[in-house]
Amino acid sequence: MNIDKKKLAIQILAIAGLALTIKLAMIYYVANYEKYALPSFCSINEFIDCDGAAKSTVSQFWGIPLAYWGMLFYITVMFLTVVDKLKQLKFLKFLEVFKNPMSYITVMGTVAFAVSMVLAGLSLFKINKLCLLCVITYFIDLAIALVASSGKIGNIVESFKTTVIDFIAGAKQYTKTFVVLVILATSFLCYTGMTYNFVPHIKKQKSILKYRDIKYNPYRVKGNTLGDEKADVVIELYSDYVCPLCYIHNIMLHQAVKEFSNVKVIHHNYPFDKECNPYISVNMHPNACFMAKGAIAARKQNNYWEMSSLLYEEQPKNMEQMLKLADKLGFNEVKFIEDFNAPETFNEIESEINNASKLRIDGTPTMYVNEERVVGVMPYYELRNVLIKHGAKPRK
Repeated sequence: MNIDKKKLAIQILAIAGLALTIKLAMIYYVANYEKYALPSFCSINEFIDCDGAAKSTVSQFWGIPLAYWGMLFYITVMFLTVVDKLKQLKFLKFLEVFKNPMSYITVMGTVAFAVSMVLAGLSLFKINKLCLLCVITYFIDLAIALVASSGKIGNIVESFKTTVIDFIAGAKQYTKTFVVLVILATSFLCYTGMTYNFVPHIKKQKSILKYRDIKYNPYRVKGNTLGDEKADVVIELYSDYVCPLCYIHNIMLHQAVKEFSNVKVIHHNYPFDKECNPYISVNMHPNACFMAKGAIAARKQNNYWEMSSLLYEEQPKNMEQMLKLADKLGFNEVKFIEDFNAPETFNEIESEINNASKLRIDGTPTMYVNEERVVGVMPYYELRNVLIKHGAKPRK
């Protein structure tokens, strides 16, 4: 294949890759930021799911969506196919450092394909999702490397050597410019990788998930009051002790009342357990009713909130395990059992479930901050903003 035909083939492959990555960028945006968007055409089932892959934490690198990296790659490849013509222009003379563009394209295509195989592994074994459009770009990357190297392993090895030599020579020739570019690129990547401002949905995920790894609530309080008794910012919380997100939310709320004054949290049980909740069709959280009774019995001995934290952490499955928690908190065991089994306890749970149903609550955690409804878990920095908006004040 002569050089002109080789360049043309690479340009066609790069244009196809660019078109695919532009489409992937659109899918990425819609999947993460369009709340009511329909599934994309390549979200076929649980496994073949472009939208699911786009929503995962592996859809970015250094805080930049992979689709954007792909667009940059294909644009660079196209640039290298025409760089010999561009450097003939007087004002682009500095492009003379690109002495062997086909070698650079070979290296870029090879590295891109190797990275693609790592991404394929993460998709298959970490998130169990496959993005069909992504897979097509993987083979386009390989095709670019093969065309640029004429399909010879020796050419690929030689291209790596040539690229390293040319890179060092170019860095020496334009040392100051090279240093400035490295500093700018490093600074930009540090900014994107640390702030996640270009991928705010992943910033939210990471902010929330770090609480999931906390095994012990470090902000837990004793007693029946969480926050200030006389507070203007009142949080009416509906949650379920088996709900994983409620576990995270519980820690966040404890942290919030430690950080802010003028805030009070009132807890209401809404267990997704058919044992006591007649409004659900699927028994999502068995044992949640059992734990709700334990929390109410703990309140009768003036330690509702510490018991709540323990219930989230320990997940007792039977009365023996429940009594171990009661003993740990120094409760009167006889009274605890009596209150646990009292009709009033069940009636209270029933009343809270009925009230939640009237409010059309269909998920936990759900809270009302001075009657502003908030469903699910938000990042802690967003929770802080909501509380401040309603009048919470940082503690001194």
